[in-house]
Amino acid sequence: MERGSCLPRSNTSSRNSSPVSRKHDDMLPLPVQSSPRFPVRALLGHCFYRRIIIWTVALIIFLCMMLFSGGVHTRHGRILDHLAGLATGDRYKGSTGSEPGGFEGSRVGHNGVAVIDTSTPTTESISNIGGNEKTDQKSSEQHTEQLTTNDPPSSESISGGPHWLKYKHMDGYFNGIKTLVGMKDHIAEFPAKPDAATITVVVSTTLPTPTPYAPHPDYDSHEYTDKFHSVKKCYLDEEETIPVPELYAYKGVPQGVAQPALGSYDLLGLREDICYDRFGRYGPYGLGYSLRDGGVGEGMDTESEGSEVVWNKTGKIDYHKTDWGKLQQRCVEKNSDRFLEPENMEQDNSQYSTEKNSQSRLTAGSKKKIGRIAVVVRTYVGFTWTHLAILNFRAMVSELSLRSGGEYDVHFLLHVKDNDIPIWADGETVQSVLDMNMPGEFHSITTLWSEAQMRLLYPGSWGEPVENPSNTDVYGVYRSAHMPLQHFAMMHPEYQHFWNWEMDMRYVGNYYELFDRLGSWAQEQSREELWERSQKYYVPAVHGDWANFTDLVHKETEASGRHSILGPVMFAGKTNLRSQERGQSFMPESCAVGRSGPECGVGEEADLITLNPIFDAEDSGWVFAQDVTGYDRSLPTPPRRCAIVTASRLSRRLLDVMHEETWRQHHSMFSEMYPASMALHHGLKAVYAPHPVYLDRNWEIEAVDKAFNGGRDSTTSGRGSPFDQQNEHNHAGTSWYYNSEFAGLLWRRWLGFAQYDGRGADGGRAGAGTLRGGKSEESRPESTGRLCMRSVLLHPIKWENPIEHTA
Repeated sequence: MERGSCLPRSNTSSRNSSPVSRKHDDMLPLPVQSSPRFPVRALLGHCFYRRIIIWTVALIIFLCMMLFSGGVHTRHGRILDHLAGLATGDRYKGSTGSEPGGFEGSRVGHNGVAVIDTSTPTTESISNIGGNEKTDQKSSEQHTEQLTTNDPPSSESISGGPHWLKYKHMDGYFNGIKTLVGMKDHIAEFPAKPDAATITVVVSTTLPTPTPYAPHPDYDSHEYTDKFHSVKKCYLDEEETIPVPELYAYKGVPQGVAQPALGSYDLLGLREDICYDRFGRYGPYGLGYSLRDGGVGEGMDTESEGSEVVWNKTGKIDYHKTDWGKLQQRCVEKNSDRFLEPENMEQDNSQYSTEKNSQSRLTAGSKKKIGRIAVVVRTYVGFTWTHLAILNFRAMVSELSLRSGGEYDVHFLLHVKDNDIPIWADGETVQSVLDMNMPGEFHSITTLWSEAQMRLLYPGSWGEPVENPSNTDVYGVYRSAHMPLQHFAMMHPEYQHFWNWEMDMRYVGNYYELFDRLGSWAQEQSREELWERSQKYYVPAVHGDWANFTDLVHKETEASGRHSILGPVMFAGKTNLRSQERGQSFMPESCAVGRSGPECGVGEEADLITLNPIFDAEDSGWVFAQDVTGYDRSLPTPPRRCAIVTASRLSRRLLDVMHEETWRQHHSMFSEMYPASMALHHGLKAVYAPHPVYLDRNWEIEAVDKAFNGGRDSTTSGRGSPFDQQNEHNHAGTSWYYNSEFAGLLWRRWLGFAQYDGRGADGGRAGAGTLRGGKSEESRPESTGRLCMRSVLLHPIKWENPIEHTA
């Protein structure tokens, strides 16, 4: 039973509860859908049809003049060049002189020639992923072309700017579904082999067929049902006639596509031998079909050959009347016997010891029950919702909650910036905020909060911060985004873990596979030298396998003369938690004196899982390293750890610790520093999960390690940290960092939109170069087809459809 909350939250029927919402059934929030009224009747006489004809003709003439006039330009060229799917003629002659029809798809040879050699047919059938279905192999014709590269001719020609400008952009990312190969035939553009001059890319004239991919356990298997309670299937409608759709993926990867520079698929248990196109990923949730048919109307103006297969089993599902809150609640109720009972909120932290808070519990003669996880997505009043954003969160709820039988719930935490809005006092006000800021289908999973509310929850004097670079209030979301999450956890005892997520993150792949594999991998990590491993980027091309990386960290730790961290750290002015005053500890039995070693912490659920290294903020050059509040300033600043980007999984007991430190001690630190620092102070298990991260350029291998592990003792900590303001530019070409330029470019190209490639004789700049991709390029007979990407996290995605960005 859910405890009442002072955080305003819409109930499951709220989307139809107000006069405004009853009149408005559009998918997007009211501000996005509303349009200003225009007094047309005052124009051009009284005849309605005559007005339509006159204005239509005038509009066509105006558009023709704008689009085809050679004198109308933007900073990137003619206005026509901004329209995806209209690429012709000189448009492809950018600053480097590339011609129309040029492929991005192969490495540069000794003479600056990129080779696409299609003389040898592929030997592996791109078919059923699971291996249980049969797919007909189709013979295909091939062709061979030699194309000049549009990259700088040599690194020596680049002067000034960041060092990475000298490295060539990689093209393999932009090879499409006509170039898929199995892993045994795959030749990665990065890391490049010393003797590799060119990469041969087979371009088929026929398309492979995607097949359903479900990374969830086989809930009907004896292997599962012998250990766990059975899973009852969840649906998209109350009548239980519309099943939750499956994703579709292709067996194989585009030839030439790079390997991740940081992190690993195999290490975390993620599939690296399959890829997703936009329709296989989002088609089941509304991409590629019209609003009239229940879709979102996006993707219909992009290349779509062969996409119909993703709707063969389910048809095109109408999501317009979906209420995700009701669906999640119904799914959990059907499967309630699978889950652990919520802990009593008044019980102290000792109730969340490792033994009592394991992911699953087994009593004599019974089956295991599992803990539930909430994904809390941070949003705010004024966020501009789009149909593509809606697709992303439909996918998240479907894959994490409904297809898992209720293991996860997805929630939105909506920041109401105006502290004068009475969101606690009036239900109609709450509904109005929802109508104006949230799509109707998400109303019932949205919780409102404000900074004024945080002042009431955490009152008292905080003292002066050590530093406050942002010059903002301690209750502000910028400095203390953890406060509303802490309170959310207190009000939701049904969850054991909480993923903190953001609106500008995307995942190509299945969300369940990502979160499940990250949690499982973190659980199996030993606490021995865990803090030391977690402060270092894993670069497989340099470090080899994980065992070698672990051994390297051990040797580097010994050579540094620093003691490795195992349990809670002591420092001047440290105060104990109530549970610690009673002699209780967060260390598991496997770490007891005499038993500690590699087995310490193995099998223990992680209290914190981060998606970037957990570095020592002291002397790191990170701008917010000294944003510490509530501690005795006459003493040295407490030790601190930080993980850039707040996306992370936090355990209930970590949030309990943070909550107590906040209300009882008035301690706080900058949002990205507080969770990891509390785990450090009190001996909780914190893990950096090295997920795959790509680079847009073909860096030298040694340069990658030097740039991203350039801090103290070859880590991300201390002086030389990659998170120093002077070094953060190295992340611009990565697929995962708050200042990344590559993430958005790659995402929009994958969605089928034309984008400026950022290339040029000066090394290239974001938003410059040649317009590539889009419907015209993907549809040409010699094209490699639409993009197909392996599962990957991308951040930040600040905009998606170029039309929305320029509107």
